[in-house]
Amino acid sequence: MSRRGRRLLRACTSTVAFGLLMTGCHAARPREGSGGSPGTEVAVGAYLHYGSPGVERMQEFSRWLGGTELRAGHTYLPGDTWANIEGAPDSLRTWARWRRARADRLFVLNVPMLERNEAGVPDGRVAELIRSGARGEYDHHFRRLAERLVALGVPDTVVVLGWEMNGFNYTHRCRPDPDNWKRYWRRIVGAMRSVRGQRFRFDFAPNRGGDAIAWTRCYPGDDVVDVVGMDSYDQPPGDDFNDQVRQPLGLQEQVDFAKAHHKRISYPEWGLFRNGDNPEYVRRMLAWIAEHEPLYHSITDYCPHGVWQCGENPESARVFRESLSPRR
Repeated sequence: MSRRGRRLLRACTSTVAFGLLMTGCHAARPREGSGGSPGTEVAVGAYLHYGSPGVERMQEFSRWLGGTELRAGHTYLPGDTWANIEGAPDSLRTWARWRRARADRLFVLNVPMLERNEAGVPDGRVAELIRSGARGEYDHHFRRLAERLVALGVPDTVVVLGWEMNGFNYTHRCRPDPDNWKRYWRRIVGAMRSVRGQRFRFDFAPNRGGDAIAWTRCYPGDDVVDVVGMDSYDQPPGDDFNDQVRQPLGLQEQVDFAKAHHKRISYPEWGLFRNGDNPEYVRRMLAWIAEHEPLYHSITDYCPHGVWQCGENPESARVFRESLSPRR
């Protein structure tokens, strides 16, 4: 599913009890002794805008939640040109200032693997581009990005590289040449890790389900993946949340796969979609997050997915707000 175009145009720190699943919206207190360490609590985030307005809106969103801080700041690099993939947007400075303001924050950055990422490039050309990347022809772009991130004081950025690679749409999709796609991922990670001072974590985040190719066929190796993420919206395949959990390559398989590979999990994108205002989905997703304790999760907060910037989902917004309010 391609959503970056809509983001460009239209553009929680808290945990919730597993009891949400059965008993309603009761938020859990942070675990005692955690001291706010990024490794011991689920960092809550929301995608609010790709540029500097996204930083400003996080404060407003936190006030709407009754004071719960968004500890995961989540944005995207445009995939139109190599210059933007190298980190050219001025808004990176604003995000970096936000990250540096508190030690327990996470800066989560989605990074395209190829330019013209939403240009409808055909499979044959995608395969050629992937092979070029696997040969190292694009390494310098990613070294440049890594150098910029280190220079901005965010060397510990969580890099969601080539997200939703198992889908049909993005130019950085895996299906046209899975073997060389994995080699290309490894080259990018090697190029970025070669920069002095970096401490990046790389998040492998497919769409939930099978989509165009099984996401397990695109997994590039434990040595170049730090987090196994998943983008999961309230839509088919699956009639309800139980199906989203149990389906092949669904939420349970993600958790099991990550455990087998000794990785943390994440949910860089989640939210409402095909089933409209669905508070039960929000309740169940938050309960799933509470049970499995991802490194972070980030709701996509614009219509039709969101709960704050979208007035189409009032009941879901109520559940989200009550669940994550510190008063609960």
